[in-house]
Amino acid sequence: MTNHATGASRPKRRPLSAGTRLPGTPDPMQFFEGVGGVRLAADSWGDPKGPLVLLQHGGGQTRHAWRNAGQHLGRAGYHAVAFDARGHGDSDWAPDGLYGQDVMVADLTSVVAALGHRRPVLVGASMGGGTSLIAVGEDHVDATALVMVDVAPRVEMEGVERIVAFMRQKPDGFDSLEEVAAAIGSYQPHRARPANLDGLAKNVRQGADGRYRWHWDPQFLAVRSDLNLRLERLEACARALRLPTLLVRGGLSDVLSEDGARHFQALCPHCEYVNVTGAAHMVAGDRNDAFAGAVIAFLARVVPVGGEPVQPAHEPHPHRDPRLRDLNDVP
Repeated sequence: MTNHATGASRPKRRPLSAGTRLPGTPDPMQFFEGVGGVRLAADSWGDPKGPLVLLQHGGGQTRHAWRNAGQHLGRAGYHAVAFDARGHGDSDWAPDGLYGQDVMVADLTSVVAALGHRRPVLVGASMGGGTSLIAVGEDHVDATALVMVDVAPRVEMEGVERIVAFMRQKPDGFDSLEEVAAAIGSYQPHRARPANLDGLAKNVRQGADGRYRWHWDPQFLAVRSDLNLRLERLEACARALRLPTLLVRGGLSDVLSEDGARHFQALCPHCEYVNVTGAAHMVAGDRNDAFAGAVIAFLARVVPVGGEPVQPAHEPHPHRDPRLRDLNDVP
């Protein structure tokens, strides 16, 4: 675009959506306002008076990844809330294209504030687990418990690269939902391919050219994660943990290895550990009953419905080692 007053060429504005939502895509139950006015789409389950559980998905996923787990938690008496991270699902894309750990934590604290500053259980998978760990380890959120799902400070580069390769494929879009299904099937060969493709609607958007594109903002992947810097920051957060903590690993995961799990347990000796056999990186989606059962059993002891959390409340005092700079987390 040319500015005729100066003759200068203006930078082209980047799109702030992957396209139009497809018919059948579930509408969000509510929205929260994140940093800079970014709208965060959310769903919830259970009695709003029950203990609050905030569910944060991994990169490239959406709040829908938690639907079954959220329903289990709701039936158990908890108030489960899952929200789409900025740049994902039905949440707004970041106008500045920034998706670092700091802004993700700030969005989380905004959601906690919108829910009345109630003390939450933080449950995070992959990227959402990193956000949760920093939120607690750097004392941004006075949480009652922490559940890390197939993520830890030390992760396997090969598994991370496989996720990134999946997310970067077909930047110009897919011709059909069948092609989308084939791409997902190649990434998750252990899962049966769905007979009905309607469920894929929530994963893609349709552009003006008729092609299907992933729901997330490609800018999310524009900044590569520095695993060494990430390791240093998350190790410091893990050492600072004092609240009840559960680490859940998918037995088939290529992102979090047994060595990575043991490393986390060494940093956080009081951490409990569950290995879900038959599940890969997306534990809740692969074996939801086993996952939800393990989480609810843990919470029943440390954040009981109708009782007081084991972890006493405190006034948060956010802090961060100034040497540890912000960066985009692994998906």
